[in-house]
Amino acid sequence: MLGGSLLEALTTPLWNWKGKRSLEAAPLPNPGVSSPVTFVDVGRQAGLDAPNVWGGVQQKRYIVEAKGSGLAFFDYDNDGWLDIYLSNGTRFDTKWPPGQAPTSHLYKNNRDGTFTDVTAKSGLARTGWQTGVCVGDYDNDGWDDLFCSFWGHNILFHNNGDGTFTDVTAQARLTQDRVRWGVGCTWLDYDRDGRLDLFVCNYIQLDLAKVPLPGDTKFCEWKGVPVLCGPRGLPADTNLLYHNNGDGTFTDVTEKAGILKPGPRYAISAVSYDFDNDGWPDIYVSVDSEPSILYQNNHDGTFTDNAVMAGCAYDINGHEQAGMGIAVADYDCDGWLDIYKTNFIDDTCDLYHNNGDGSFTDVTFPAGIGVNSKYVCWGCGFVDYDNDGWPDILQVNGHVYPEVDSHHVGQPFKNPRIVYHNLRNGRFKDVSAEMGPGIAERYSSRGAAFGDYDNDGDVDALVLNMNDLPSLLRNDGGNKNNWIKIKLMGTQCNRTAIGARARVVTGAHSQINEVASGGSVMSQSDLRLHFGLGQATVVDLLEVTWPTTRKVERFSRLQANRILTLREGEGIVSAITPPRKPPKRT
Repeated sequence: MLGGSLLEALTTPLWNWKGKRSLEAAPLPNPGVSSPVTFVDVGRQAGLDAPNVWGGVQQKRYIVEAKGSGLAFFDYDNDGWLDIYLSNGTRFDTKWPPGQAPTSHLYKNNRDGTFTDVTAKSGLARTGWQTGVCVGDYDNDGWDDLFCSFWGHNILFHNNGDGTFTDVTAQARLTQDRVRWGVGCTWLDYDRDGRLDLFVCNYIQLDLAKVPLPGDTKFCEWKGVPVLCGPRGLPADTNLLYHNNGDGTFTDVTEKAGILKPGPRYAISAVSYDFDNDGWPDIYVSVDSEPSILYQNNHDGTFTDNAVMAGCAYDINGHEQAGMGIAVADYDCDGWLDIYKTNFIDDTCDLYHNNGDGSFTDVTFPAGIGVNSKYVCWGCGFVDYDNDGWPDILQVNGHVYPEVDSHHVGQPFKNPRIVYHNLRNGRFKDVSAEMGPGIAERYSSRGAAFGDYDNDGDVDALVLNMNDLPSLLRNDGGNKNNWIKIKLMGTQCNRTAIGARARVVTGAHSQINEVASGGSVMSQSDLRLHFGLGQATVVDLLEVTWPTTRKVERFSRLQANRILTLREGEGIVSAITPPRKPPKRT
């Protein structure tokens, strides 16, 4: 089934697409009143003092200098508080003094709003062009591991459970015999055997000796400005799928699984969710300057790319786009997961509404998302920032050509962030101007991760800023509404419970979400599932579907404003009620 026509999108009210769906519109924000929720950048006060180093500052000669990288919110020490992993890059024309080369960084959460750099002890410090990161417990030992993609050679870091990590790439048989440009990645259990498999995007087959210099060809100019070359004009690469053998090693099943059939693409980010509600994880890939990919799971160890037929390969006019980041959520609470995809400047981002059969309709314009086209858009997430039970959107931006500032083309290198508020009727409103200094500040940002780092009941954001310090955007005011946070632990399914789906019901309102790896742009967000509850003080029903067995566990009359830990087959094993008032701010 095709994913909806332009005429249908423009003439059919969103609330009438599903006969059984009833959406209650929220009142529009009063433009004369500031938002009760704001974001404040507390990164420096929190101790995030490691700058990102990524290619030239005033000029970039090669595309790898412009792409940037991701970061991660994850609880590496299992203490219930989100820690931070920051990727990093380097520069072609700099010879670093001994001990001064930029590296990746690990920050431990001190549980008081601050972080401590524990990189030296962790063993995670690496210098190179590290682009992506995704988190999952591949050996089911109870400690989440890190997969880090590079332009060069990817690394699998095993979490030893004592604050240290070991590079087990060769031991796990994940070593490639040539230099490749790995970008986004995602852990998933595609065959539902209880062990996490690994999907890796590869972007360009980049050989600097064969790349023209800025201005040399038509692919090396932008609006008359000589700029770095690509991606068009450079050879695209193919994606990878590794099957987990259950003994700490992996087998490359890329060709066998049908991953090569779409051909080489400029892939950037990947996510795995069950988009067609058939109980099997699919994979969506954002692609730069070419059609995006939707690998539909065939239930037999193979995938078929049906993005064109499903309506999420192109925009509503059938045009290729420069896809960057991906966010997934059921934004209209109809029980089907929708897709948000960020794109390049002079284009809109995409909002793909799930039609209820795994196909999609591009509703970017009727939903109010098409109002912005002046930014190069990167990391993104569906974030219910005000805990009203309806997912909003937070997006970060940043140009790829620093030369634009000196050529005065009207599109600066550093940009503010964007927040869209969910109006509960299938539409969104750009409320960025109301959302505080953390949204208004300007950077050339790339990766973004989302999670409640201070455990105060609202969702914060972590942002990588190119050649600058990271931003830690603290959510102030979101916990005025109620919420519930759920950490899932698998026993028969994978230990991280990736692919598990939770459904939360309060009165007549129902929400769903899945535990997922990767996403945004080359980044990893909190693996805990966060649900805003509005004024509801009790969750009437929590329903968890575990991915391997498809068994469903149900829990009723759960108190709001708690962090619950559920272990498969054992129920709720922990229920923490944080103080209603947030801890003292730094």
